[in-house]
Amino acid sequence: MSGKKVISQFDLLLIANQVIQAHDDYIDGMRADSVEEKEGVLVFKGQYFLDDNGLPTSNTTAVFNMFKYLAHHLSKEFTLEN
Repeated sequence: MSGKKVISQFDLLLIANQVIQAHDDYIDGMRADSVEEKEGVLVFKGQYFLDDNGLPTSNTTAVFNMFKYLAHHLSKEFTLEN
């Protein structure tokens, strides 16, 4: 057993969005809308603040980094229930 807590997607998204809102790099509207697990790593997805042409904006990097932060920290503690 890996020692990780088994958690539902819904509950994990609640935790992830609390972490996002409490983080110093939070941007209004930044939130995780979905999560999946790939080879033990939690992958978070949500709004990436792309422009009208679908190209990255200055906020896109911040969102990408936040989702990477969540994956790095929450993957150590949680695994999704099947």
